[in-house]
Amino acid sequence: MKKWLFMSLMAVLVLALAACSGDKKETSAPAAEGDGGYTKDKPLVIKFSHVTSIDSVKGKAADAFAKLVDEKTEGKVKVEVYPSSQLYGDNDELDALVSGNVHMIAPSVTKMVKIDPRWQYVDMPYLFENEEHVRKFFTSDVAKTILESNQLAANDIKGLVFWENGFKHFSNNKHPLEKVEDFKGLKFRAQAGKVLEAQFKALNAGSATIAFGETYAALQQGTVDGQENTFNNFDTQKYQEVQKYFSVSEHGRLDYAIFVNKSFWEKIPADLLTAVEESLDEATKLAWDLAADENAKSFENIKNSGIEVLELTTEQKEAIKAKLEPVYEEFGEVITEELINGIRDLK
Repeated sequence: MKKWLFMSLMAVLVLALAACSGDKKETSAPAAEGDGGYTKDKPLVIKFSHVTSIDSVKGKAADAFAKLVDEKTEGKVKVEVYPSSQLYGDNDELDALVSGNVHMIAPSVTKMVKIDPRWQYVDMPYLFENEEHVRKFFTSDVAKTILESNQLAANDIKGLVFWENGFKHFSNNKHPLEKVEDFKGLKFRAQAGKVLEAQFKALNAGSATIAFGETYAALQQGTVDGQENTFNNFDTQKYQEVQKYFSVSEHGRLDYAIFVNKSFWEKIPADLLTAVEESLDEATKLAWDLAADENAKSFENIKNSGIEVLELTTEQKEAIKAKLEPVYEEFGEVITEELINGIRDLK
């Protein structure tokens, strides 16, 4: 009797543990094949976090992606988009991705520097000639070497595609920036990165790393004198309200890439993953087209906002470029000549 009772208790315990194990497996990751049993009422949720406004290029492309996924999966996959740093800001969204608290982010590519220093390529001054050159790079084998790097995989991150934003330009509150000498003594908000620190140092200016969502206040309060950004970011963040001078310099790039939590992504059911990736491809094309259109519109808004806009001549840009040559001497080896020359060869 005692033996039977003992065996019965053990059987119940085994069943209970199996049930708990089964529940944990079901909630921790999607199935690997078919549609995983997801429905419109019980969809697979992809949390997509980004830091720009819903009116920005990134914001519009992210919303379009969410709608396309809903249509193509018939509601079996739901992309929850969290714009304007609602969930995570510049400084913590990457950690949130690695930990699985979000599944997809679209950061400025410089955010990936702490994982792979080659991502600093985007900050190298005057590396890209024009939009055509940039897009050639986005779809090239050269780009794949950093999107699909071992460094990302080791951190459970998978790079998918690039989303274009645009060329960066300088703005400030003190005086027009036309010559190299005009930068001396000014302090600029910058994204984190040693290349950007070296850039402003070469121009005899200072820099401060400030989160994107905090930049408006920093400019308003005089914490910094100026910043660098694309037409669209400058416009949608309303920096014209807190800046007096804008110089069309096209000195660097600000672009995004889509990164996902690798473990989560690779366990999405096959049928659904195909639809999601098709949606991302379509959203990417939209992002590129939007970037060109929105930057053009934003440039007009900036010119009509009342601040002074200076369109630098080729000679003025070349003078700034020459002043920034030491940046290549300092970082060429870190970013690798292979990547830098690979980009240049796509011109």
